[in-house]
Amino acid sequence: MTQPAPTNEPRSGYTLPVFACAGAIAALQHLQDHTDTPATVTLDLVTPAETADISIEQLALLSKTSALAITRSDPGDNLDLTRHTPIWSVVRWADDAQSAPIELQGGAGIGRQGADAAIYTYARQLLQANLSEKLQLGGKIQVTIILPEGKRLALRTSNAAFGVVDGLSLLGTSGIAQPLSAPGQLEAYRQALRQKAAEYRDLVFCLGENGLDLAIKLGIEPDRRLKTANWIGPLLAEAGLLGVRSILLFGYHGKLIKLAGGIFHTHHHVADARQEIMAACCAEVGLETPIIQQVLASPTTEAALEILRKLDHQDRCNRVAQVYGAVAERVDRRSHQYIQTHAEQSVQVGSVLFDRQRQIIIVSKVGEVLLPQVCYCS
Repeated sequence: MTQPAPTNEPRSGYTLPVFACAGAIAALQHLQDHTDTPATVTLDLVTPAETADISIEQLALLSKTSALAITRSDPGDNLDLTRHTPIWSVVRWADDAQSAPIELQGGAGIGRQGADAAIYTYARQLLQANLSEKLQLGGKIQVTIILPEGKRLALRTSNAAFGVVDGLSLLGTSGIAQPLSAPGQLEAYRQALRQKAAEYRDLVFCLGENGLDLAIKLGIEPDRRLKTANWIGPLLAEAGLLGVRSILLFGYHGKLIKLAGGIFHTHHHVADARQEIMAACCAEVGLETPIIQQVLASPTTEAALEILRKLDHQDRCNRVAQVYGAVAERVDRRSHQYIQTHAEQSVQVGSVLFDRQRQIIIVSKVGEVLLPQVCYCS
């Protein structure tokens, strides 16, 4: 028998909301119909417009009014720390006092952002769309999503840097978990870059969703934005080859600072020298040795930033501006050099670094020139 040819294409999986939704569907069906445990549940992904079959690992009636279903995360060929983590979906009948037919709650392991559970728009749309279709007329339910390992896993993420504490988020804009660190995903980003470069000579590279969102709020034209994820280096080189004139880098300082040290694949599995780079910039601008040592010993770049901010508040100095000015200048210079080395082209590169509250820390000197060129007001 002829064996199929091996493929290097990355295998896509599904985002956490999909597994939470599949479990909720199974629990609701069990609660309504007392059906046996289904091997799989088929659900509408909404985005994209297709269905998915998700395995149900366990299903149990907790009481006459509540049921629990357990699924297990499968993000495909993505370097995702949630791989194989269990997702518990508890569905219970609600009383008449509940106004909406379906109420969503975040249980243990779901992060909190202020007073709210970190269950974002796509997850809510997905659960509402699928459960509304299954819920019998007149019924009201309360759905609680629990991630037993969520609080522990969250310690390995940058969630706290964006105000999400005590667990993971149910986030994503699609049901498909894109393997952001796999070569197939790089090709998708390169294709998007080619399309944008054919229309615009001045582009904005956003490392993540926070950058994409903040860029819009600052008036940057949406079509000029390109999400790079961790593939910043190859995409900078590709932009040079495509004749792009300028690139404005938009990113959380804890990611973008890596470029200041010449690290152009920013996934933490590849390299991480953030505190070392920041300490070097502190030394460059002449900060005292005890401050440099505090920065170097900081658990995160956000913590190091807070050290500098507190010192500035105490003695009315401007260490943050000095240090991050050096960081931003290095980001611009190293990125410009990277493009020259790999594409033999000269491209203007500026940068905008923001903190966990999405507040701008610094706009580089080149960034100040480029920003008006990519905004609506230009």
